[in-house]
Amino acid sequence: MSSHAARTGSGPGQGESRQDAILDAAERVFAADGYQGAAMRAIAEAAGVAQGLIHYHFKTKEKLFEAMVVRRSGQINERRAALVADLFAHGDPPRLEQIVEALFRPTIETGLDLARDGGAFARILVSFANSADPRDQRLIEIHYDPIAQTFIEALMRIEPGLSRADAVWAYMFAIGVGMTMMAKTGRPKRLSGGVCDDGDAEAMLSRIVPFICGGVRALVEE
Repeated sequence: MSSHAARTGSGPGQGESRQDAILDAAERVFAADGYQGAAMRAIAEAAGVAQGLIHYHFKTKEKLFEAMVVRRSGQINERRAALVADLFAHGDPPRLEQIVEALFRPTIETGLDLARDGGAFARILVSFANSADPRDQRLIEIHYDPIAQTFIEALMRIEPGLSRADAVWAYMFAIGVGMTMMAKTGRPKRLSGGVCDDGDAEAMLSRIVPFICGGVRALVEE
């Protein structure tokens, strides 16, 4: 990059970095104010850019919100998909515990990474995943239902006695646990007198995996 480009920030990747700054700011503002309360002006101020630049890149608040969801959901779900595909790529079928860990590890580790910046997206995800708003459900359908179907099918392959109905319920109950643990709140530490740490991914996974597997196996038809 030339010295002029370095000074002016006009080199390659500058547009992408500004978009990331906008999306980072959008996460903070949407998490604090909700979708209806979030103002494009406030997002621009938080990102340190002109409001017109947000409209240039994202057009509307709805498209900005979706872009924010796509960025994080892609990070989580691409890793989930890669993990579960790798489990079935070898000769021996994976164990249920491995499938459940592939579902949870990306969610928990991403949640802890984001917690260092305040955990804004974790709070947004918990909110819109449980929303009946048609806009939110459309985002879930587009960006989360495909990976959900992948794991539902994986559960049925590993546990042949599991009906599709029970596999769907098992997935939904499991995701409820995942959403709770993605957002680091410190509550487990408070309730346990300091023994449980929701900032320790391995400690959480070592308990979530057998907990969910026990529930799945309890639903298997003998």
